[in-house]
Amino acid sequence: MQEYLENIKLYFQDIRFADPWYFLLLLLIPIYIWWHISSRRKKYVQLKMSRLGGIKNIAHSGRVKFFPLLFILRCLCISAVAIALARPQTGFSNAKISTMGIDMVIAMDISSSMYAIDIKPNRMKAAKETAIEFIDARKNDRIGMVVFAGETFTQCPITLDHELLKTQIENVDHWLLEDGTALGDGLFMAVTRLTDTTQLNTKVIILITDGVRTAGEFAPLDASEAAKQFNIRVYTIGIGSRTNQPVPVVDKNGRIMYELDPQSSFDETTMQQIADNTGGKYFRATTKESLSEIYKEIDAIEKQKVETTITKRYDEKFYPFAFAAILFLLIEIILANTLFRTVT
Repeated sequence: MQEYLENIKLYFQDIRFADPWYFLLLLLIPIYIWWHISSRRKKYVQLKMSRLGGIKNIAHSGRVKFFPLLFILRCLCISAVAIALARPQTGFSNAKISTMGIDMVIAMDISSSMYAIDIKPNRMKAAKETAIEFIDARKNDRIGMVVFAGETFTQCPITLDHELLKTQIENVDHWLLEDGTALGDGLFMAVTRLTDTTQLNTKVIILITDGVRTAGEFAPLDASEAAKQFNIRVYTIGIGSRTNQPVPVVDKNGRIMYELDPQSSFDETTMQQIADNTGGKYFRATTKESLSEIYKEIDAIEKQKVETTITKRYDEKFYPFAFAAILFLLIEIILANTLFRTVT
């Protein structure tokens, strides 16, 4: 019983009423009481009898004693309707919560060399799978994705919808863009995506590539200067080995064949300079496992406590009163037409 009462107390804790003017309906109860008493008095008549012997043995029906129950049920029904219409509510209109979250863009190289098989099953597949694992660990971050080869493309805008983001990552394919490595353009587009948002202070770019700049309008170091001006940290990841690796090519008959990539490695000096210039860090990944560890390290570094205000809808608590009003009315109708039907 004590536990039940505690649950009721919690249910109606911090109660408020959205439409308190409906409590004026409670004034109908004293009016109804006055009318009920007045109407009952009018029904009484006086009978003059010389003796009571003829009626004193008449059996009194027990139902007469409970006839006021109909009156009580109607008063309870009016009270419950008034409270339900006043709309009792609990909750808060605004609440401050603390969470760990940042704005982030993953800028991924999707040039044909990313299909080299020195990292199993290939560089592209490993980069996509580890990126998805990283996203799963960053539930409070708004994350977007930019892809680049000979040109750049926003694969997914910055979003909290991580399921959508992961789907877009899975759909990444180098055949969608002209081949090449527009490293500076990819970084600059990632910077642009982050400057479009002002919700969070911390902004981060994870730049993944396996080559040197061979295309694009912007130089990588110029793009890093833009990131620095907007206080965006860039973590650069060089993926792949330092030797020539076979990459897929399509011959004139449409068959996929593997040829050695003439580019043996990527510009580690530039990648290091980008990271140093923006306050980030440079990593090198030669296996899928090492790439996964790099993401874990970035995950540990980039944690920020963010306090934000959210709007919370009030919880409606009128349902029990509406149900009670209907129940009281039904009981009154049933009793009036059955048990008390012949009571006058």
